Amino acid sequence: MQQMWRNLRIGIVGQGSQYNRISKILKIKGIKFTTYKPPRNKSYFDKEEFKELKKNNVIFILSPNDTHLKYIKLLHANRFIFCEKPPVNKLYDLKELKKIKSNKIYFNYNFRFSKISEILENIKLFELKELLYANIITGHGLAFKKDYYKSWRSNRKICKKGVFEIVSAHWIDLINYHFHIEKIQNLSLRNYTKNTNGIDNSYCKILLKNNSEVNIFSSYTSPLIKKMIFVFTNGFIEQNEKYIEIRGPAMNLDKNNYFKKPKLIKRITLNENQDYDLSLKKSVTYFLEHAYKNKNFTKESLKKSLASNNFII
Repeated sequence: MQQMWRNLRIGIVGQGSQYNRISKILKIKGIKFTTYKPPRNKSYFDKEEFKELKKNNVIFILSPNDTHLKYIKLLHANRFIFCEKPPVNKLYDLKELKKIKSNKIYFNYNFRFSKISEILENIKLFELKELLYANIITGHGLAFKKDYYKSWRSNRKICKKGVFEIVSAHWIDLINYHFHIEKIQNLSLRNYTKNTNGIDNSYCKILLKNNSEVNIFSSYTSPLIKKMIFVFTNGFIEQNEKYIEIRGPAMNLDKNNYFKKPKLIKRITLNENQDYDLSLKKSVTYFLEHAYKNKNFTKESLKKSLASNNFII
């Protein structure tokens, strides 16, 4: 396997949880890489390690959200770039990012490779027809961990919208990828822990181009929860931490002509952590295959990623 990637010289910018996940994927594939761990509150580019980083032809940018544009500007020329989502978290940075002309940049919206995304991609197979409404609730107690207080995720200067731009960003991209967002109608950002100024809870109401609505709630101060439902005119898809159920058709009557719950079309057993890890592995592999083949990413792919980013800012 290592021979397959022999023409790739890989460097990683960053540290922390996502660095740990992605470096593990690379190691399993037998891929060697160099790491540049940028200091905070100092010049990012004055270390000898950064000079070594520039010798690579593939770069993973896994640094805090507010630094992405700086690294992309410095490193994108003649290189494949894997950048953690969101691409940027400021409107000015998004305008600057759009000026960069490169088809070798990939943004890691890895929920596009999740099991629910796979189902939505093939929704016609289940004959559920048109989406009417969706509700997505995800949360856990990250903000109550001691590490959170020292993390860039809890610092509003670095991560302006907190959990919204980290967690909700995934769901917004997934919805836009499959259904096309018209606009975000309402957005509520809250800080419950008070130990930091970081945004640890968010709620948004989204209007789709077909006039359907989607609600997304993300939390760093809740019990572990992941529940979502997609309601279509001819059935629904429901997911929790353990399974996904697809039900339809809508017209299901008992002997007294009362409506019954739609019949079970398919039930998929799910391990939430494994689903995330697999989606990340698929996303990284997708990127590496493009880099290995020196194959550009499509303009449409970049356009969708930047469109999703626009709704997050």
